Amino acid sequence: MCKLNKNVFLVLALFVMMIALGTPTAVHAQDVAAGSATATVQTPLTVTATAALVFGTIFQGVSASVPETDANAGVFTITGQGTAGISIYLQLPDYMSTASGDDRMVISFSSTDCAIDTTSNVDPTVAATGWTDQNPYNLPSGVIIGGTSGQTALFLGGSVNPSVDQTAGAYTADIILTVAYNGA
Repeated sequence: MCKLNKNVFLVLALFVMMIALGTPTAVHAQDVAAGSATATVQTPLTVTATAALVFGTIFQGVSASVPETDANAGVFTITGQGTAGISIYLQLPDYMSTASGDDRMVISFSSTDCAIDTTSNVDPTVAATGWTDQNPYNLPSGVIIGGTSGQTALFLGGSVNPSVDQTAGAYTADIILTVAYNGA
């Protein structure tokens, strides 16, 4: 039995020696490279309500309209990175209200009450370079910020429909334009 233990001991010793010495392995060359990440943040967008949509003095029961090409059209100016694509959305009111909120008047917008000019023009009476006769509820995709000017203008017309017993006084409503870069 003592001889058997010696043999087991010798086999174990040889096995440990083989593991310690290891088996030959191929040596591989290594190299390391460091890359970089870069980004440039574009000019932030600025949206300004340049001119209100003004219907002026109107009469009870008589509708009044202002085309988007009229001097009284609403004007929004969008400034940002030239030639960058933008998405635009108008939130339009259904009514205008008196300051006290005790009466309201219907305001509406037709499918051709909007124009978008992609130059530095902010005058609605000058023919828009870009999109004309646009639906303000479904503004076009593919709008860009004007290339060299970095400016785009949106012109908005509309109509008011006072009732025959409309309360006299001033009426107002908020028109909200939301603009965001779309990566195009």
